[in-house]
Amino acid sequence: MAFGKMVYLFGGGKADGTSAMRELLGGKGANLAEMARLGLPVPAGFTITTEVCTAYYQNKRKLPPALQQEVETALRHVEKTMGAVFGDAKNPLLVSCRSGARASMPGMMDTVLNIGLNDRTVEGLIAKTGNPRFAYDSYRRFVAMYGDLVMGLKTEGDENPFDAIIEKVKTWKGYQEDTELTVDDLTELVLDFKELIRSRLGRKFPEDPREQLWGAINAVFSSWMTPRAVTYRQLYNIPETWGTAVSVQAMVFGNMGQTSATGVAFSRDPLTGEKYFYGEYLVNAQGEDVVAGLRTPNPINRVKPLPDGITSTLADEMPQAYQELDDIRLKLEKHYRDMQDIEFTVQEGKLWMLQCRNGKRSAQAAVKIAIDQVREKLIDEATAIDRVAPEQLFQLLLPYFDPRAQREVIAWGLPASPGAAVGQVVFSASEAEAWAKNGRQVILVRVETSPEDINGMISAQGVLTARGGRTSHAAVVARGMGKTCVVGASEISVSYARKEFSTKSGLTIQKGDWISLDGGKGQVIRGRLPTIDPDLTDDFYAFMKLTSHFKRLGVRTNADTPHDARAARELGAEGIGLCRTEHMFFSHDRITAMREMILAIDQDGRRQALEKLLPMQREDFFGIFQAMDGLPVTIRTLDPPLHEFLPHTEEEISELAQVMGVEQDRIQKAVTELQEQNPMLGHRGCRLGVVYPEITTMQIRAIFEAAAHAVTEKIKVLPEIMIPLVGHEKEFILQKAVVDKTAKEVMAETGYASNTSPAQ
Repeated sequence: MAFGKMVYLFGGGKADGTSAMRELLGGKGANLAEMARLGLPVPAGFTITTEVCTAYYQNKRKLPPALQQEVETALRHVEKTMGAVFGDAKNPLLVSCRSGARASMPGMMDTVLNIGLNDRTVEGLIAKTGNPRFAYDSYRRFVAMYGDLVMGLKTEGDENPFDAIIEKVKTWKGYQEDTELTVDDLTELVLDFKELIRSRLGRKFPEDPREQLWGAINAVFSSWMTPRAVTYRQLYNIPETWGTAVSVQAMVFGNMGQTSATGVAFSRDPLTGEKYFYGEYLVNAQGEDVVAGLRTPNPINRVKPLPDGITSTLADEMPQAYQELDDIRLKLEKHYRDMQDIEFTVQEGKLWMLQCRNGKRSAQAAVKIAIDQVREKLIDEATAIDRVAPEQLFQLLLPYFDPRAQREVIAWGLPASPGAAVGQVVFSASEAEAWAKNGRQVILVRVETSPEDINGMISAQGVLTARGGRTSHAAVVARGMGKTCVVGASEISVSYARKEFSTKSGLTIQKGDWISLDGGKGQVIRGRLPTIDPDLTDDFYAFMKLTSHFKRLGVRTNADTPHDARAARELGAEGIGLCRTEHMFFSHDRITAMREMILAIDQDGRRQALEKLLPMQREDFFGIFQAMDGLPVTIRTLDPPLHEFLPHTEEEISELAQVMGVEQDRIQKAVTELQEQNPMLGHRGCRLGVVYPEITTMQIRAIFEAAAHAVTEKIKVLPEIMIPLVGHEKEFILQKAVVDKTAKEVMAETGYASNTSPAQ
């Protein structure tokens, strides 16, 4: 495969690429280049193109030989821009290695930080910064990340072996947070981590910085084909052929003490769409701490009330960095004309921008942001419509918890993705997937999620984590999926070994127990909470009005009840395309009369049952005409799959036999005889009406009597009658004759002159 340029530089106010080069540089690389061109404080780096990824897989996971020289040249550019040397023992440059497909895939591929650290360069980092704790904190992070992602020391079960070592040290010394680890503790952790790698893998951790870098580059390209990345691409229809770019960038550090921090922010609230600066940060941390949910972060400002136990914000602690960040988010949103998701680091008071991209948002936020940005003249109406995916509109139509229902709130967390989720508790992605395949509703409960949990998140109704913030992996991925999610529920303690979680009140919830999650309030609720239909916002209706300016096709709805008809009209339906009259009889108070009609042995029996059904149908048709005032309504005459209406349990058969005054055996025999195999044949549809014309007569009378009543209420009625499952023209002719005759009789009785097309 012939190659052109494989490596593109950025940093120092310049860049080889632009935001228009997403196909070649991936989203991350293109946006890093664009931010550099805009003059924003971006650490220098370079991007290896997606074409190299394609070649990597075509050549059995081997990189093009010519890439090495281009990377070496790019490294010298980064060294010159940042004033440090990669691998140097006195003035070491450390770099990160990150993936970046043209479509955002948050957390699905690998990232390696702090590349270039070894036993020599860590001492140079100490001499350079005067901060030994920071240096060894970075070193232990690098060894663990490299050992896992590059060398393949896999997590066993639900426990990361490196985390297990840290937890033992913290327990032994009585620490609550990783930030309490001393320099001596961190130095010992580096040795313990390296020994773990040697004992498990039979080879040593590499000390050569260039070997580390090429190992990381290979690992990031390889992560394009990990099961979690494949699953995510399938979920969001991202082509495998796109590949990922790899961005290598100079490290800046948020873990250098109390004047350093790292965070993730959005130019608007990704949960609600409100226009204010939304974000979270951690002091003395690296970016993975925020995304992975290892600690629960603080909000960046006080626009919203602070969560319990939180007393400060980035605006309070680092006002100068916050103000610069606020200015940058406004500049980026105006430049990209969309809500931005940004990652940043503050290193000893200096702000650095690490990433920007169009932010993932909830369905509610997508609609509000689209409408608000049209009003702000930031985007036009056509762009606004493109910003909201059809499935997001569907999410807005889903039920939410009945506010009148009694709630037993057992824990609170951060509302990360809205919605109402009810399910049985499971504690692993594999359990969630297996239970869901068996038709069970599940809630996935984790201490924090990782990219390996993607299949479980897809299968679950909702996700609950004990740690993490609203910009953590769980929150971002759940919002993108439209899954209900509550994160940072620090009031719960999760035990994977016992498959249970306990609350601060002492309540224990075990695997299989039912809970409910309110993703809008951050509540964890015991048991199954009932739901009600959604209350749509003014922004939703404004958005639907926008779509009407561009539509090329009118849409009628399927609706079988007045309630459904009203809801459909509110959503913009231009009439009813199919009203299935048999669906009007499934409720408990109507099914008995329907069964009596089906099981009647003579015309008199059927007429008696039909007399009970007539007022029910008439009432429903009137309500539908009322809801659809001025719009057409296509009503299909009865097409019941007869066996679906009949009783199936002994209790139901006994009850119906008692009502009808017949033997149970007779009903059981009829149930067996009326069982159908082919949904388009059998004694149903127009054939039922041909054999028993009184059934069609009852329905047409109900339609036209309801229409006549509606006219007296000054309702414009446009009914259309459909004869179902016609297989021969004579079937239609016979049914049309019944329709015409009955319609004329009702019009004569009521004095109603219809413009209805009686049959079609």
